[in-house]
Amino acid sequence: MQETILANIPSPPQGVWYIGPFPLRAYALCIITGIIVAMALSLRRYKERGGDPETIWDAAIVAIPAGIIGGRLYHVITDWDKYFGEGKNPWQAFNITAGGLGIIGAVTLGTLAVCALLRHKKVPIAPVADSIAPTIILAQAIGRFGNYFNQELYGRPTDVPWALDIFYRVDEAGNYAPLTGRSTGEVIASVHPTFLYEALWNVTVFFLIIWADRKFRMGHGRVFWLYVAGYTLGRFFIEFMRADEANTILGLRVNTWMSALIFITAVIIFFLLPKGRETKEEVDPAYQQSLREEEHEALDDAAVASSPAKDAHGEYGGALKDT
Repeated sequence: MQETILANIPSPPQGVWYIGPFPLRAYALCIITGIIVAMALSLRRYKERGGDPETIWDAAIVAIPAGIIGGRLYHVITDWDKYFGEGKNPWQAFNITAGGLGIIGAVTLGTLAVCALLRHKKVPIAPVADSIAPTIILAQAIGRFGNYFNQELYGRPTDVPWALDIFYRVDEAGNYAPLTGRSTGEVIASVHPTFLYEALWNVTVFFLIIWADRKFRMGHGRVFWLYVAGYTLGRFFIEFMRADEANTILGLRVNTWMSALIFITAVIIFFLLPKGRETKEEVDPAYQQSLREEEHEALDDAAVASSPAKDAHGEYGGALKDT
């Protein structure tokens, strides 16, 4: 009997393309795509809840740069030995294009920045958080494919049929360049595609949140904390599959501990928050007031346009006068 051999998942031959002297990085394209998708969904979700879509744009202006800074800070702090110490180049800590953004740090600092903005604008925070929460985890799923192109954050070696083949990449001079080089075709390892595991988990959590939000009409921040709990639950188990170097505490990776602690915190907060959803007035009172004023103005304009006109003597003209 002929044996059936299932092919492994191949890594992309390269993660960077050059248009003249300018690099086009798949990692950055995945992040940008995730942001665009998240923005489109967040605008619709917040408007449906009764909020001004402009608030989402304002939030994005502070959340995106804060998220990138927070993500990089978390990565550098938890993997500090990659950048500091004998023989290391500390300036590489600022090289975001080489990969390395910790989603925990990105969400934390991004959330704090948005909270500060909304407090300044006197806009309730919870409805905004509930609107964007499921879109964040969908953006994370898209962003994980940046790790696929970078051949990073993969799992332990395995012989499962869906194993990911990691290629040996070199630059134009033939030097080993795993991020910026091009594949030679040589497979240096077959590993668990943890990027794919996390992406699939994130998509599952996205649909779970959307379903739960619609069925139970959640609000008051419960959607956001459901997202946090859902993401960290999956991340906790995926961390056990990872094989890349990482700092540990009591034998467990730092991200494993962080995922567990954040998951427990999120679950507690979720059950402490009130059930139900805010009314549109509670979501954005000023915006709802402006909508009512615009509606009244439109009705007044329609009434004026439909009323019969008077002539210079105060008489109604046209057919009405002849009757």
